[in-house]
Amino acid sequence: MTTHSTAAADEPVVYIIDDDGSVRAAIEDLLASVGLRALSFASTQAFLANTIEDIPACVVLDVRMPGQSGMDFHRQMIELGMGMPVVFITGHGDIAMGVEAMKNGAIEFLTKPFRDQSLLDAIHHGLEKDRERRKGAALVAALQARWESLSPGEQDVMRLVAQGLLNKQIAAQLELSEITVKVRRGHVMRKMQAGSLAELVRISEKLGM
Repeated sequence: MTTHSTAAADEPVVYIIDDDGSVRAAIEDLLASVGLRALSFASTQAFLANTIEDIPACVVLDVRMPGQSGMDFHRQMIELGMGMPVVFITGHGDIAMGVEAMKNGAIEFLTKPFRDQSLLDAIHHGLEKDRERRKGAALVAALQARWESLSPGEQDVMRLVAQGLLNKQIAAQLELSEITVKVRRGHVMRKMQAGSLAELVRISEKLGM
């Protein structure tokens, strides 16, 4: 699996993974009728061999397929860090299976035959959720870049400031003068683009400190 960036960054795609060609074609037609682009695959292996585009996406995934099942593949997606929302479709679902899928983060678990609108609603929800996920990931990446621009000494000060320590306490813990701590703290606020202590704390939380 490779990832490919595209200029149409806001145009989403729906990946359909189902071994039944007629089901894939029907869903493709349904999505085309509402202006959504779809790419379909007969197996999870075929999907993984495809270039995954760097755009908002949602996966419509059949539960039971020859080879790797949809449920197993969903767990693999999580292990691989593939955060795309998943909508399960199945002709042989049960309550326990649906509960497991939802616990693992699936958007919806639809039993065939399902209403077209139910599938469309689930897909639109999944695409919106993926847009938000991507925005959050981009923000964290930007904050991480700012963090890495800090010197080791400034990083030490930021960690302690985020814990609520006063300049005097930080100076004592790091064996520095209070003036040095104030200077480094000023650099931290500027480089992290934090307008207040509260904002710096929120940034620290987003970075997992």
